[in-house]
Amino acid sequence: MSVRDIIILGCSSQQPTRFRNHGAYLVRWNDEGLLFDPGEGTQRQFIYANIAPPVVNRIFISHFHGDHCLGLGSMLMRLNLDKVTHPIHCYYPASGKKYFDRLRYGSSYHETITVIEHPVSESGLVQDDGHFRIEAAFLEHGIDNIGWRVTEPDMRKFDRAKLDAHGIRGPLVRELIETGSLTIGGHLTRLEEVSWIRHGDSIAVVIDTRQCQNAINIARNARVLICESTYQEEHKELAYLHFHLTAKQAAAIAREAKAHQLILTHFSARYQNLREMEAEAKSVFPNTYMAEDLRVFPFPKNE
Repeated sequence: MSVRDIIILGCSSQQPTRFRNHGAYLVRWNDEGLLFDPGEGTQRQFIYANIAPPVVNRIFISHFHGDHCLGLGSMLMRLNLDKVTHPIHCYYPASGKKYFDRLRYGSSYHETITVIEHPVSESGLVQDDGHFRIEAAFLEHGIDNIGWRVTEPDMRKFDRAKLDAHGIRGPLVRELIETGSLTIGGHLTRLEEVSWIRHGDSIAVVIDTRQCQNAINIARNARVLICESTYQEEHKELAYLHFHLTAKQAAAIAREAKAHQLILTHFSARYQNLREMEAEAKSVFPNTYMAEDLRVFPFPKNE
C-alpha cells in the first residue's frame, strides 16, 4: 500500500514565528504528492520533514497573498534541479495568472520540468483524470480565493469468502466484472452479491475566508477538512474585518458540512499557546486537531 498521510510543513498565517513556518500542506496519497499553498520557506521544511521534494505531482494555490504562494517559485526550481520527469500540475485562481508567472519566472534558470497550468475562473469541477477528481469553490477573502476538494475514485471490493463459495476465481472474476453476472453449476451469481463499492475518500482545504456557504459546500462529507483558524473567538471582529475565521467558526463549518475530521491551521502570530483555540473548536466539533509544524496525520483508507 502506498503512503497515505498529511504533513504540516507550516501552520502560521501572514507572519511566521520561531515555531511556525508560513503555511504549506503536503498530502501523500495514492502514489502522488499534493502540495497546498507553499509559503515562504517550504523547500527547507521538506528537509526538516525528511521528505524529498520530487514526491510532489500537484501544487494548489488558494490565492496570491504572499504567505500562500511565495514558496511556489523555489519549489518549481527545486523540482527542476532534481530533474523530475513527471509533469507538475499547478492549480490557481485564473485572475492571478500574472502573479503565477512572476513567481514561476522570478529568477534566471533553465527550465526542464513540464508544468501544466490549470487556471480556475469559476466554481465546480476542475479536473477528473481518473486518479483524482478536483473541485474548486470560490470563498470570501477580498481577492479571488479558492477552496479545494480532492476525491479519489470509487473502487469495487470483493468478498473473497463469497467468491470462493460461488466457485468464482481467477479469470472468472474479470468475466463477472465485465458481464455483471455469472452462471456456474446452474447457479446465477450477480456482481453485487459478492462485492461492494468503496467510495473514494475526499480531502477539502479551506484556507482564508469568512464564513460562507461555499466553504460548507466544498467540505461536504469530506474525510478530512483542513481549515484556517486565524483567530480566537474574542477577536471575531478582527476575523471578519480581515476576511478570516475564528476556531469556533471553522468548527461550525466542519459540523455543518458533516466532515469526519477537522485540522485547524493558519494561526495568527499573536497566539503562542493554542489550547484555548483548540477548546473553542472542540466545543463545536469534537473531532478537531491542531496543526503543528512537521506534524504528520495518518490518512488510512476508509474501508
